[in-house]
Amino acid sequence: MSSSTTRRGAIANAKGGGRLGRTVSGVAIALGCVLFLGGFAWGAVEYRPYTVPTNSMQPTVHPGDRVLAQKIAASDVRRGDVVVFQDKLWGDLPEVKRVVGVGGDVVKCCDKQGRLTVNGKAVDEGYLDAGTRASMNDFSTTVPRGSLFLLGDNRAVSQDSRIRLTDAEHGAVPASDVKGRVDGTAWPLGRMGALSATSAFDAVPGGGASEGPLRWIVIMVVAGAVLILGGAAYTPVAALLRKRRA
Repeated sequence: MSSSTTRRGAIANAKGGGRLGRTVSGVAIALGCVLFLGGFAWGAVEYRPYTVPTNSMQPTVHPGDRVLAQKIAASDVRRGDVVVFQDKLWGDLPEVKRVVGVGGDVVKCCDKQGRLTVNGKAVDEGYLDAGTRASMNDFSTTVPRGSLFLLGDNRAVSQDSRIRLTDAEHGAVPASDVKGRVDGTAWPLGRMGALSATSAFDAVPGGGASEGPLRWIVIMVVAGAVLILGGAAYTPVAALLRKRRA
């Protein structure tokens, strides 16, 4: 076989490989766009941003943090969820607290180890600073049906259900006042990320915290970005390799 025939065969193979590469590149970019834009659209439908107003939820979230809260039905709120709520008796602005009791729960503090108990079950609240007592003052209450008992993670400073135990609702707020469950922090960049659903209340009959689709949304956006960049990089990379071979 002549050298010219060999060269023509190599050129034909290169063209065939180039067409396949461009096809794969185009498919990757198209799929990436679907995932990237679809993830953002999904997130825009499911989540709303809120700014944390106080330091009552440290160290979980900090004052000034921009959090993402998924709108959920009152019946879907679970113990351990961090929620955004607005109740006229608590003030004019949305607040961020953690649900430690739902309708019918008996919430007490504290046992001999300084822990919260819910329906007689001790709760190890890993989201509190190490060595923190569940409450500076002892209390006991039964949460009214359709209501929630809310505490801040920064128990030493949080103005929460404990200081309202003497009112008609025993410190609880209607579950319908919840505007959303906080699933992650969007700002600042140093604290950006999803909030892990706590397992602290799993042993309590009825279960503990729930979790939204934020992680899947982030995976979709990141995967889409990788596919778009990878597909777009094919043409210049392939051209560079051909130049080097030549």
